[in-house]
Amino acid sequence: MAIESFEPTMVLAVLPEIFLVVLAGVILAYDAIKKPESKRILGWITAVGLLVVMILSLLLSTPSNQGRLIFGGMLRQDWLGFAFMILFMFAAAITALFTIDMKGVGQRGEFYVLLLISTLGMCLMASSADIIMLYLAIETTSIPMYILAGFLTRDDKSTESGFKYLLFGAAASTVMLYGFSLLYGFTGQTNIYQIALSFFDTGLAKITIIGILLLILVGFSFKISAFPFHFWAPDVYEGAPTPIAGFLSTASKAAGFVVVLRVLVSVFTPAAAPEWMNYLAVISLLTMTIGNVLALAQKNIKRLLAYSSIAHAGYILIGVVAMSQLGMTSVVFYLIAYLITNLAAFGVVLIFSHVVGSDDVLAYSGLSRRKPWLAFAMLIAFLSLAGMPPLAGFIAKVFVFAAAVKAEYIWLAFLGVINSIIGLYYYLTVLKYVYLYRSDDEEKPLVIARPYAIALSLLVLGILLVGTLFGPWFNLSSQIASSLF
Repeated sequence: MAIESFEPTMVLAVLPEIFLVVLAGVILAYDAIKKPESKRILGWITAVGLLVVMILSLLLSTPSNQGRLIFGGMLRQDWLGFAFMILFMFAAAITALFTIDMKGVGQRGEFYVLLLISTLGMCLMASSADIIMLYLAIETTSIPMYILAGFLTRDDKSTESGFKYLLFGAAASTVMLYGFSLLYGFTGQTNIYQIALSFFDTGLAKITIIGILLLILVGFSFKISAFPFHFWAPDVYEGAPTPIAGFLSTASKAAGFVVVLRVLVSVFTPAAAPEWMNYLAVISLLTMTIGNVLALAQKNIKRLLAYSSIAHAGYILIGVVAMSQLGMTSVVFYLIAYLITNLAAFGVVLIFSHVVGSDDVLAYSGLSRRKPWLAFAMLIAFLSLAGMPPLAGFIAKVFVFAAAVKAEYIWLAFLGVINSIIGLYYYLTVLKYVYLYRSDDEEKPLVIARPYAIALSLLVLGILLVGTLFGPWFNLSSQIASSLF
């Protein structure tokens, strides 16, 4: 792929990132000049600002069907990067709404600035076409997330969460950087597409190629919380502020998968394909099995969702293993469905713990009698995560399993279905408490603030729309995936 010289129109491609920086500046300025009692509006400014940026991006920055390398090959303007950029901003806007009334977080401008900078990093991750740019984007995403995970400095669990995330993240990043340095050392190139052209002409032994791939996959596996680099997720999710746990498990994971798709499809196919696809198939199986089995024993809802998130990384990897147009389309579709579903699940957890003050599964007893609408939102989110029709999660699983069968990974699709059944058990266990168990607190009111209600309504509607009217979403996913090839 040719690298175009600079043209003024290239600036349009990075307008969303520029707008995010401007929005962060507005938040900082407002935070500096306003009194504490006026700062509840910071969350609204962030959410509405992100909505405006999304609309402007759709009007001014849409790419052509043929992707192009811009800014000296540092970025690639295509539908994959653009679509996920919109998704990251949507997730950040929902997270901002969920944070508005959160004690110790919602009225602090630095929280929203860090959220926007992390979102900026994700947008750059999705568009990066150069390993130097990619590494900078990953760090721009990760460093604010380390701080946000430990943002509640008076909470020991939050502090521990941030520290653990920092230590594990730094270690994984170092190994990945070593893999990048070997790529440069053997090819003399930093651009992903230039590396792809020369990598297999270097005459490297297959074992060397696989070794480099494994080093790079250490960093990628950490970002998507895949086995064996999944162990940080339960502790970090439990200690982090709940909106950040939701953001980590959706937008951050989606950003990791976009990078996996772009680098693996561009650099490591087709010569080394059989080896790494088999390796990924085993990783996929172990990731979903360990996630599901360990989730069975969880009594804390945030830890349960953390192990559930690990299991879903395994399901998504099934689509990557297929390495076909259908496989890539299924991954994109799954990420869209999973993002809105898991944000809804964490939203319910946030609203409930905000009022009740507990993350224990037992505390959800009788929720359907205290707040039927909140219980319904939880029902939709959990059944979608479990893969029940006609919700978004069901269609997403059907597509990844179909892609695996078509690529002759029938055993992996079969074990994926078995894992889905295991997952269904623990999701239904939680819903059993919500709908069948009684509580002494059933008469106590459970009030939901307006921002929470707006965000949760949007997400529930999205789960139903993606599940029932999946045709347009599948076509969109197919168009996004085609930009990879």
